[in-house]
Amino acid sequence: MKLGLMLFCTDYAIRPDDFARAAEERAFESIWYPEHSHIPASRRTPYPAGGELPQDYWHTNDLFISLAMAAAVTKRILIASGICLVIQRDVIHLAKEVSTLDRLSNGRFLFGIGGGWNAEEMENHGTPFAERWKILREKIEAMRQIWANENAEYHGKYVRFDPIWQHPKPLTKPHPPIILGTATPLGRQKVVDYCDGWIPIDLLVEDLPAAIKDLHARARKAGRDPNTIPISIFWGKAEEAELAKYQELGVERVIFGVPSVSKDEVLPILDQYAKLIPKFA
Repeated sequence: MKLGLMLFCTDYAIRPDDFARAAEERAFESIWYPEHSHIPASRRTPYPAGGELPQDYWHTNDLFISLAMAAAVTKRILIASGICLVIQRDVIHLAKEVSTLDRLSNGRFLFGIGGGWNAEEMENHGTPFAERWKILREKIEAMRQIWANENAEYHGKYVRFDPIWQHPKPLTKPHPPIILGTATPLGRQKVVDYCDGWIPIDLLVEDLPAAIKDLHARARKAGRDPNTIPISIFWGKAEEAELAKYQELGVERVIFGVPSVSKDEVLPILDQYAKLIPKFA
């Protein structure tokens, strides 16, 4: 089982390049950076985890700049978006960002995506909350066309463009793994329909064994081999007993959350988590 780390790259936390270098030195498999372009001050949409929304959510650095810095100072560790809010980004620009990052990192990019939860945030980007999943699917389909074809075109309800030329193409073929962050049965169907992996947040899944069973059943019904849909877990518990349970369930990767604090405060946390690597990796 692979062990990774997730950090909100904020303006007051350890730098994304320093974090990546430290994670690679300790033999972690991957690092994951989330994103929010902003948080609307209205705060109408409640925080999914309950309580007050942590300030990390509106202090994050730009996702792809942070990932590029991480890639530039490392050689082996995988770099991942955890997750990218695809529906809030221009699809043609995003296709180029993904392929460029994948190529410049020598194929080390994992493309974690999600539908988002903050209605006002996505509405500020012109995305109606009720249609976010339809828009997400079209943008993923459109990017696949751009990555695969010299003359790429897409004509959907939300995304439309006539033939275009765009390079570079991804180094990873056919493209970096598309891993969907979702916790619902309908979300698992979306994983089966158009993604390459599933990455739920541990706290949001009531019964993980049942959820995995459901994912596998949906995959078989769609004619997909469940083994081709790897499962990762966000914010997994850094405890041997819990990790053993994940491993028994066939989870491929567990990502530990790291607080957005200074380098001096983060490094001892990484040292503690790293002790688990020889036991499970």
